[in-house]
Amino acid sequence: MKLNKTGKILVSIGVISWIVIGLLFFNSDKIDAETTPNQTNIYKKIELFVEVFNKLRVNYVDDVDIDELIESSIKGMLEDMDPHTVYFTADDFERFTTDTKGEFGGLGISIDKKGDYITVVSPIEGTPAYRMGIHSGDKIVKIDGEDIVGMALDEGIKRMRGDKGTKVVIGILRPGVDEELEFEIIRDIIKIKSVPYAFKMDNGIGYIRIRHFNAHVTEELREKLDELESEGIRGLLIDLRFNPGGLLTEAVNTVNEFIGKNKRIVFTKGRNPQANSELFTRYNRIRTGYPVVVLINEASASASEIFAGSLQDWDRGLVVGKTSFGKGSVQRLFPLSGGNGIKITTAKYYINSGRCIHKDINDELLKDERVKNGDLSQEEIKEIREKAEEENKKEIYYTQSGRVVYGGGGITPDIEIKQSLISDLGIEFRRKNIFFNYSVNYMLENEDSITEDFEVDETIIDDFLEYAKNEGIEMEQTEVDSSFRWIKNSIESNIIAKKFDDVASYKIAIREDTQLQEALALFDHFISTEEMFVYLEGIEEK
Repeated sequence: MKLNKTGKILVSIGVISWIVIGLLFFNSDKIDAETTPNQTNIYKKIELFVEVFNKLRVNYVDDVDIDELIESSIKGMLEDMDPHTVYFTADDFERFTTDTKGEFGGLGISIDKKGDYITVVSPIEGTPAYRMGIHSGDKIVKIDGEDIVGMALDEGIKRMRGDKGTKVVIGILRPGVDEELEFEIIRDIIKIKSVPYAFKMDNGIGYIRIRHFNAHVTEELREKLDELESEGIRGLLIDLRFNPGGLLTEAVNTVNEFIGKNKRIVFTKGRNPQANSELFTRYNRIRTGYPVVVLINEASASASEIFAGSLQDWDRGLVVGKTSFGKGSVQRLFPLSGGNGIKITTAKYYINSGRCIHKDINDELLKDERVKNGDLSQEEIKEIREKAEEENKKEIYYTQSGRVVYGGGGITPDIEIKQSLISDLGIEFRRKNIFFNYSVNYMLENEDSITEDFEVDETIIDDFLEYAKNEGIEMEQTEVDSSFRWIKNSIESNIIAKKFDDVASYKIAIREDTQLQEALALFDHFISTEEMFVYLEGIEEK
């Protein structure tokens, strides 16, 4: 239906009227009369916006996509905000809330893009894909009859997810099998594990890796802690490296496992008084009897920083590794009409000692056009961040017992432990998926001979290196010699992953994780929390 001039004017007036009415009567987000901009000016600006919108819609030389125009306007409005204030389309909003909840309807496979193919890294035990016999290394080439070779990973994930009980048919190319295989799989609810690894190590130390703080993390952590304590552990290492954070409430609940109730963990401060809050622990469960070490790195952010900093503030854990990322702003999700949504930064949070975790330099880098366009290398970005940290003098704060800790953004570890870097040859092996592809081929010929104590010998290493050369990897013998242990370990962990599971593979992989091994070695110096801090004092005096 086409509108005449009068009709267009009426549409404009109608749109403006509804916006104005909304501003007048929907005051739940209003702060106060003094801080709210002049409303008359707001109405004039909105009227101007609608006027420009209609002029474009009616007069622009090409057809105007109205939805795209409006969404671009919204995104433009957010450009002056921090990079964590984001508008979501309906699809993006659903995906974001799914990740936060930690569950979705799907098949139960971990996948990655390898070349043109969406490839199964591993099926998740107990899921529909696992029960149907999907294998690590399977290449997904069709979804519901449509060829997906070359499809983006996100699009492939979107098509395989769906409501519980619905059907999806996938076509697979399997190494060693000539014809394409077809699987009809009924989707089920898939829970994303927040605690993928938890086990007692040979030296009696319990190890727990927390991947993110989703809605199930406290329940998972509690279950794993109960199991480890029943086995008898003399210490606990909690690995938060590369943990991007998650739910604030879950950070508080997980800390509660170690320090008891009525302890302030975090408080938030924002422009709107409604954003100001304090969060305390609520339960009187305290896990004592062993020292706790928390391992962080530059990619530990948000909720993981609250967890690490709180155990530090309340003198329950020793924090080691590298200074964390410094993402200390609070976002709130607001659903919008049409299934869309917006995530708005409403406050910054501070842990009990008064330290603000947030580093402003991170926001500046995320908005830097050089970073967006890929004009800066990771090393250059790291140098900019380190320079900003040097210029930003670290303020002194105190833990509950009076120990000195440092502000300035992020969590500064009590003991710094660096991570050794992978060699250029190792990076090239990973970039071209040499370990993954070799292990798939090795399994085809040797599956029956692989046991849990499988060990790579020189014959296998020589075979692997020959395979790598055939795949276009150029290498000098000196490069191989300097990375020999790491190469051997990577081959073993990848082959074990194909035969058994991720946990068995991970136990092998961390043998060559120098940062983790150095953190574990700390437990040789103390057997209690009290001795742990005495040991720390001795290091600081030196």
